[in-house]
Amino acid sequence: MSVIESIRPRLAKLTEIRRDLHAHPELAFAEHRTAELIARHLETAGIEVHRGLGRTGVVGVVRGGRGLRAIGLRADIDALPMQERNEFAHRSVHEGCMHACGHDGHATMLLGAADALAARRDFDGTVYLIFQPAEEGEGGGLAMIEDGLFERFPMESVFGMHNWPGMPAGQFGVRSGPVMASADRFDIDVRGHGAHAAMPHLGADPVTAGAALVQAIQTIVSRTLDPIDSAVVSVTRFNAGEAYNVIPDRARLCGTVRAFSETVQDRIESGLQRICDGVAAAFDVEVTLDYRRGYPPTINSAAEAAMCAEVASELVGSVNVATDARPSMGAEDFAYFLQRKPGCYVWIGNGEGEGGCMLHNPTYDFNDDIIATGVAYWVELVRKVLAPAR
Repeated sequence: MSVIESIRPRLAKLTEIRRDLHAHPELAFAEHRTAELIARHLETAGIEVHRGLGRTGVVGVVRGGRGLRAIGLRADIDALPMQERNEFAHRSVHEGCMHACGHDGHATMLLGAADALAARRDFDGTVYLIFQPAEEGEGGGLAMIEDGLFERFPMESVFGMHNWPGMPAGQFGVRSGPVMASADRFDIDVRGHGAHAAMPHLGADPVTAGAALVQAIQTIVSRTLDPIDSAVVSVTRFNAGEAYNVIPDRARLCGTVRAFSETVQDRIESGLQRICDGVAAAFDVEVTLDYRRGYPPTINSAAEAAMCAEVASELVGSVNVATDARPSMGAEDFAYFLQRKPGCYVWIGNGEGEGGCMLHNPTYDFNDDIIATGVAYWVELVRKVLAPAR
């Protein structure tokens, strides 16, 4: 019997858990109900549980054999501050809060793997099951690290998995090197001199200066970076003024920067500063840039990526594993784990159609049909990495 088939008798219970988590989403560092549900499930399976890592994170410990090697498997557990538009029975019961990225499914797949690993223990070493809070922009991964994750649970490598809408259900995507981008933020404040809109010559217009900034910022990627270095600089907010006939004295621009290397991040930040200085001089206004580094790029190590590709291929067939999957300009705080440990972050197809709409969409839902495949992947990965010595 295949691993996937052996999991199917528990699939109804896992689906029930997943839908319960979906119906009760919790935001970053407030995942108290979610964390307790996870901890109790692990304890029921006879797994050692540690609560409160990174405030609301949970770590389960499963040991097999006498081996000293150890690896970590990570699932994120937080939801997003957005209104769900689905009408099915397990839609969110909390207004303005929704599992729109599949973290309910990620947690469920790791719980299913926990059950199977605890029951089998047919591996030689230790598996740390990491249920991480606050992935959605709040850096829960870093919070767990700063709370002693790797000191308290010493692991040689760490692995993550995320559902991917648009990829056929049950297929996998994996690659060595960058898979997700960094996520920096910037605010640009423009201070001019207000005036009557009919007499613009008496003021210094921050709106026209802001418009020039928006245009010039687009040249950073197209004209200052090597064309081989992928990057995105997007201005996403432009706020100024309150009246039709008043030139305001201030404007603010906000946006995000995505890149796959620190070198490119540095070039973009210096390019933004140079443009701000130039526009300030050209328009006789004061321009202040506040640039903040966010999540770093998520970079898979080569050996671990090859291992994950091998496991996925053995599970679903090599034809269903894209080993040259295109990296995404989205960001992921699993990157903090990979800065400190070798490891790999893979995508599992969430399918098309129902349950297959894009992430962070108000009608998104995790596809329960891939739970068994995700559980089996985790189990087979552990058996492969922590195989008993022969």
